[in-house]
Amino acid sequence: MKKISVIIPAHNEEKYIARCICSIKAAAKFYSGDVEIIVVCNRCTDRTAEIAEKHGARVIFNKDRCIAKVRNAGITVADGDIIVTIDSDNRMTKGTLKEIAHLLSTCKYIGGGAHIRFERYSFPLYLNDLLCRMSFAVTGLYCGIFWAEKSTFQAIGGFVEKKAMEDVATAKALKAYGKRKGKKYTVLRKNTLINSTRKYDDMGDWLYLKLMLDNIDVFIKAALGNRSGLDRLLDEIFYDYNK
Repeated sequence: MKKISVIIPAHNEEKYIARCICSIKAAAKFYSGDVEIIVVCNRCTDRTAEIAEKHGARVIFNKDRCIAKVRNAGITVADGDIIVTIDSDNRMTKGTLKEIAHLLSTCKYIGGGAHIRFERYSFPLYLNDLLCRMSFAVTGLYCGIFWAEKSTFQAIGGFVEKKAMEDVATAKALKAYGKRKGKKYTVLRKNTLINSTRKYDDMGDWLYLKLMLDNIDVFIKAALGNRSGLDRLLDEIFYDYNK
């Protein structure tokens, strides 16, 4: 059985890192091969590294303000033949690793993503879920958990190093590479990503709609070539969220 490396980027995630690792360990029990867990501590000033090591993860450190570079740092040091990525506040279901290994072993698939299930629901979160499902169904660019052979990530140059929408860009790169190899980019059928609602809990369930309405001028300027306001907003929402 091929070894799997699970990469977890983490910025001050002491409240969530343990449950993420525990979900991976639970999934590892259903997989016959070796599984290593790598936590990439990105500018952490809390107990994330200590807690991750206590739960058996390998910890490395990174200072980039780009989630793609953080993931790539983990991929670079990974020992596994198969790479799986998951964000530190999310969880995987028990059959995830087994299903990933099985799909790759068929040689039909280059890699893929996972359907997303929120850990709680409300009307705006149902709408968010519906939009995600529609987007995935139309584009086929499934995100959430990413998985592929390490050699595949190396072939495409790792995650596309953008501050935002890097997941979509990387899915496109994997899909295009798979097409050249006669393989499909796909999605897990039996397992899902359990998506954290902690930002909605903190800032309200209409968070992203409100952000778009409140910052419409920022998005217009970015579309016209001035990204300074957008970069500040991305830092606030993603890279400086847990100060």
